[in-house]
Amino acid sequence: MNLVALLRERAALHPDRAALIDRHRGEDRSVSFAELLRRVESGAGRLKKLGLGRGSTILVFQPVSIELYEILLAAFHGGLRVMLADPSAGRSFLSLCCERLPPDGFFGPWKAHLLRLVVPGLRRIPRAIRSSGWIPGTAAWQAAGESSPLEELPDEEPALITFTSGSTGVPKAAVRTHGFLLAQHRALEKALDFADGETDLVTLPVFVLANLASGLTSVLADTDLRAPGKADAAAIRAQCERHGVTRCAASPAFFEALLAGPGPLPRMSKVYTGGAPVFPDLLERLQWALPESEVTAVFGSTEAEPMSHLGAHEYDASLVAKTGAGCGLCAGIPVPELELRVIKDHWGQPLAKLTPEEFDHVAMPAGEPGEVVVTGDHVLSGYFGGVGDDETKIRVEGKVWHRTGDAAWLDEAGRLWLLGRCAAKLPATPPSPGLPEGALDYPFAIESALRVRHPGVRTAALGWKGKRILATAAAGLEDDAAEFGIDEVIRVEALPLDRRHNAKIDYPALLEILERRQTG
Repeated sequence: MNLVALLRERAALHPDRAALIDRHRGEDRSVSFAELLRRVESGAGRLKKLGLGRGSTILVFQPVSIELYEILLAAFHGGLRVMLADPSAGRSFLSLCCERLPPDGFFGPWKAHLLRLVVPGLRRIPRAIRSSGWIPGTAAWQAAGESSPLEELPDEEPALITFTSGSTGVPKAAVRTHGFLLAQHRALEKALDFADGETDLVTLPVFVLANLASGLTSVLADTDLRAPGKADAAAIRAQCERHGVTRCAASPAFFEALLAGPGPLPRMSKVYTGGAPVFPDLLERLQWALPESEVTAVFGSTEAEPMSHLGAHEYDASLVAKTGAGCGLCAGIPVPELELRVIKDHWGQPLAKLTPEEFDHVAMPAGEPGEVVVTGDHVLSGYFGGVGDDETKIRVEGKVWHRTGDAAWLDEAGRLWLLGRCAAKLPATPPSPGLPEGALDYPFAIESALRVRHPGVRTAALGWKGKRILATAAAGLEDDAAEFGIDEVIRVEALPLDRRHNAKIDYPALLEILERRQTG
């Protein structure tokens, strides 16, 4: 089934309802469901006239805007594959992406087309379409004119191909099919409690597709989404008031920025936060600031979103105490749309194919840590060309299990407790009474415990030169750190964070800082 069929249904149900609202050059813009469908159908016709049809690949470098969703949906409508790659990852990365999957078309504003002057892989793309401005050798985007009929597609037809940097230096690509996106929509609709007619402040662009399918109005946040930790709180508040925003899903860094900004938080009935660690103190502060709202932490990844969720009211004093003792961060009960297991930590060793008996043998019982694996309709079953499959997929009698790379354990109630990344495992320390055996061998168990004991303080536990190190900008953590088997506390000016969410510790960058400090 073509994903755009759901947009067509929504346009018939409520044609005049706003589908997308954005902020462009200081002015609000809005497009209704009916108008968006018209633009998508005409856009598909425009792509077809330019020689781009079913099976073609179009590379899109378009900022989050109404135009972004016009081109995405027009491409899906015509059976094209949309390719996404982060321009900030560098010229060589972009060229490698284009070598792995040569695009047939390139779409973006005129500034994006300037990259074609310096990236050979982009210059080789035969068709170039500009969404704004003017630049030689490009065709103008016109979501007007003759429409194209909706392509009937099987569920396994690729829709969205997103390139990320692989651990070996070779870009790997997550391939989301139309069936995958439909399954993800159904899982998100239930986990995030979508209700027809709600207005959602969007900070996570891929969620817009699920919003459109559910009939929600998506307000594209008036801030630089590349830096959620620096969100413009005043602009966001004003935007929410103008458009009657009722809900929002965003990274913890985004909500931290809103809480730190001037004035109260925008009034919303539902708040969801994820994409990075969600600590109990953030849930508590959000619930205090929005006492009438449902505040929920969501756990997921690019390959499986969502996996589990936990309401702020569920993270009660007993669970907070367990986090403070070193049990990890509670992520709630896994969503019913997928299966989740914890297996013995074999990270770094391929487990390409197992019999059901072998799989059961490596599965860990409740209370014992290991690595998290998931399977389901909204779980990515493989990467483009198989690059990345060997280390992240397990095939068990027709089922493909995705190895998330997260270490965790399940308690007797079925709740998932996160301990950190398997690849960041620390040198072993003797077991601690009352904790799952091996829990303190993972960094996040220690970082979460210290966050509970010292609210707002950020730390990073890591193995370095055979020692268990704690890096932090804060003072006075030595006694607590020693309780968790830390050999040395190192003060740093600031901990490096991931670019996407501004909330996860960038451990490789931190190791570089420590190495430079030692040699310098």
